[in-house]
Amino acid sequence: MKDDYKGDPGPKEGVINGPEEAAKAVRQRYKNGADVIKITSTGGVLSVAADGSGPQFTIEEIEAVVKTANDYNMVTAAHAHGAEGMRRAVIGGIHSIEHGTFMTQEVMDMMKEKGTYYVPTITAGKFVVEKAKIPGFYPAIIVPKALKVGPQIQETFAKAYKAGVKIAFGTDSGVSYHGKNADEFVYMCEAGMTPWDAILCATVNTADLLRISEKLGSIKMGKIADIVAVDDNPLENIATLQNVKFVMKEGVVYKMIE
Repeated sequence: MKDDYKGDPGPKEGVINGPEEAAKAVRQRYKNGADVIKITSTGGVLSVAADGSGPQFTIEEIEAVVKTANDYNMVTAAHAHGAEGMRRAVIGGIHSIEHGTFMTQEVMDMMKEKGTYYVPTITAGKFVVEKAKIPGFYPAIIVPKALKVGPQIQETFAKAYKAGVKIAFGTDSGVSYHGKNADEFVYMCEAGMTPWDAILCATVNTADLLRISEKLGSIKMGKIADIVAVDDNPLENIATLQNVKFVMKEGVVYKMIE
C-alpha cells in the first residue's frame, strides 16, 4: 500500500510487517481520504523483479487490513497474480481479486463460497504483451514476465466465468492507455462471456462490489443519471461500446454526436 499521501506515512516505504502495522496503514489511508484499500498480495508484472507471483502478506495481515477497512466501510482489493497470494487474500476476507492470472480451481471454489469478486483486466495483459515485444520498452527483467502473464489473463478469465465466479469490470488503465477501456468488453466476449453479462459486469456488478448500488449501476428513479449511448445494439455487436456517441454525467450531457 504505497501512495503519494503526506503526513505520517505509518510503516516506511509502504511496507507493513504484522497485523498491527496493517491496521495502522489502513487507518492512515482513511485519514488521508481514501475510500478503497488495495493491497499487493503478490508481486507485479511491471515491478523490477524477476518474479511477480510470490505472496507478500500473511493471512493474519490481510485479515487485519480487511477488518480495519470494514470498520470504515471501505472496500478492499488485492492485486494478485500467484495462486497462493490469492488464496491468502480470499481467506483473509478481501472483497476482490485483481488480475488473478494464475488462479487455480481451488481459489475459484473459495471465491464462489465467500462471494469474492474477480476483476480480470484482460486489457492490461494484452497491452504488456504487445509492448514487451518492442525492444527497450520495458527493462529486460520485466519482459519475460509480461510475455508469460499477459496471455494467461484471458484464459484464466474464461475458466473463472465458466466456473461461476462473480466478475466485475476493470481494465487497469494506466498500464494500458486511458480511452481504450471499452476494449475489455470485446476481450471478455472473445473468451466466452455473453454481451449481456459483460455489460452487467461493468454496471450492476461493479456497483455492487463498490457498495454504491443505491446510487449507480442501473437506470432507475432516484439514482445518479450517469448514462452512455451507442448507435448499435451491444447485445449483437459488443464492439459498438468502443464508440460512445452520448455521455451524460449526473444528468448533464457532456457529449452528443448526431
